Amino acid sequence: MSMVASRRALVAGAGVVAGATAVGIAPAAHAADYSPGSWPATPLLAEHDRHLLSRFSYAVTPQLAQQAVAAGGARAWFDNQLATAYDGSADNLVDWWPHLHLSPNAVWQLQTSGTRFGYRVMYDYGRRLLVRRLVSPRPVLEVMTEFWENYLNVPVNGDSQFTWRARYGDVVRTHALGRFDKLLQDAIVHPAMLIYLDGANSTADHPSENLARELLELHTVGVGAFKERDVKAAARILTGYRVEDRGDWSASYDRKAHATGKVRVLGFKDANKKRDGRRVTGRFLRYLAHHPKTARRIARRLAVTFVSDEPSAALVDHLAGIYLANHTAIRPVLQAMVAHPEFAASAGRKVRDPSQDVVASFAVLGTAMTRPGQDDTSAASLIVHMAETVGLAPMAWPLPDGSPQVSSAWTSPARMMASFDLHWKLATRSQPSRNITYRQPSDWLPAPSIALRDLVDHLSRTLHHRPSTATLLQACCEAVELAPGETITASHPLVTTQMARLLVVFLDHPHHLTR
Repeated sequence: MSMVASRRALVAGAGVVAGATAVGIAPAAHAADYSPGSWPATPLLAEHDRHLLSRFSYAVTPQLAQQAVAAGGARAWFDNQLATAYDGSADNLVDWWPHLHLSPNAVWQLQTSGTRFGYRVMYDYGRRLLVRRLVSPRPVLEVMTEFWENYLNVPVNGDSQFTWRARYGDVVRTHALGRFDKLLQDAIVHPAMLIYLDGANSTADHPSENLARELLELHTVGVGAFKERDVKAAARILTGYRVEDRGDWSASYDRKAHATGKVRVLGFKDANKKRDGRRVTGRFLRYLAHHPKTARRIARRLAVTFVSDEPSAALVDHLAGIYLANHTAIRPVLQAMVAHPEFAASAGRKVRDPSQDVVASFAVLGTAMTRPGQDDTSAASLIVHMAETVGLAPMAWPLPDGSPQVSSAWTSPARMMASFDLHWKLATRSQPSRNITYRQPSDWLPAPSIALRDLVDHLSRTLHHRPSTATLLQACCEAVELAPGETITASHPLVTTQMARLLVVFLDHPHHLTR
C-alpha cells in the first residue's frame, strides 16, 4: 500500500468524536489479529492529569508530563503555574525579532521607507507568539494570553494598528492571569484598540460609536443587554483619547476633545463634569467588568474554549458567580472550572485550531529551533506561514469578535488536508529544514530491538500520551506494510526509509488533532 493510499484510508474513517468532528480511523476488520503491544517503560499520566495538561498547554510531551509528576500531579502543577504565571521570566524567550521592541513611530518609518513593511513586522509578532508557546516554561500563561488577545481582539493586520500591536500584546500578557477589570481598562484605551475601532480620533463634536458598541456587545455585557442610547453615552465617555496618526504615532489625552455632561449607560451614572474624562472612563470600565452579564459572558467564553462547545448553563452560572465573588480575578475561575465534573468529562471534545496544531506537531516531534536567519526560510520564520496555510495565522482574525472557539469552525475537509500536509512535511523533516534540529529516525526506538506492536505502543505513549489500541496498530501496520510482530532495529527499512509513514499515522490521528 502506498503512503498516499494509506493516508486516504485514514480519511475514509472520518467521524464525530464526542461532538467534535475529527478525522478518524476505520475500525479494524479483524481486531484479534492486531492485539496491541505494551511498552510500560514509557510512563503515562493518569487520564485526568493528561486532560488538564492538554487543555492548558500546547502538547503533552514527556518533558511536561515529568514536570507534572514532579509537582505532585497535574492539579498541583496547574496551581503552581497560576501562582507564578506572570513573573516576567518568560518574556524574553526567543527574543529574536528586534523590530518588536521599536517605538510605534519607528515601526511606521520602517513601513514608509519600505525597509520592513508593517505586515512583515506582524509576521514577526506571530512568530514570537508561536515559538514562545513551543518553548515557554509557563504554558498556562501562554494559553491564557492567547485567550485574552482573542477575546479582546485587535487583528495584527489592517489599517495602522500594527504600529502599536506588539505593545498591546505585551499589555494583555501582563494581565492574562490577573483581574479582568484591570485588563479591560488597559486594553480598551490602548492605542492599538483605539486605532482599530476608531477611538483614536473620537471627539466631543464627533464621538465615534464603533469602540463603544464593540465594548458593550463583545467585550462586556453582550448583545441584547443594551440599547442605542447606551452606545451613544458610552461613546461620549470614551472621547479624548488620541493617537497622532499624522505625526509621530504618540498617544495622548486631549481634554478639549472629551464630551462632558451627564451620562448614563445601563446602571452606570456620572455627572461627567470634568474636561479630563479619564477617571470617569475608569469608573465606567470597572462597572462593566463587574456587571453580572459580563461575568456570564466571560464564563461562557472560558467554558466554550476549555470545556466544550455547548457548556451547561449550570457550569456557566457557577463560573460567573466565582468571577463576581472574586472581584473579576481570573485564577479562581480557572481553578473552579478545572475542578468541575463537566471539565473532567470533556476530554477530547475540543479540536485544535491551526496554530495549536502547528505548535503541538513541532512539540511532540521533539524539534528544537535556533535563531532564524535574515530570510524567511528558517524554522522560526516559516512556522507562522505554516499556521496560515493550515487555516489562520495567530491573531490574524480580521473581525473584533476574535477567532471561533467551537470545534466545527476547524473541521472542514480543506483544513484537515492542510493539517495532513503539515504533518507529512514535519515527519519527513523536509520543511522546515533550516535552523532546526529533528529527532533522527533511530531516536524513536526505545530499545535496540523491538516488535512493531510494542514500538507502536511506545510511540502512542510518547506522541499521544495514551496506550495504543488494536485500531491504531492496524493503521500503523497498513501504513508501513508490516506485520505487528515484525522485529524492528536501527537498520530495518522502517527506520532507514519509512519512519515518516509511521509518524504521520499518529499526527493525523484524532488524538493529536483534538485536546
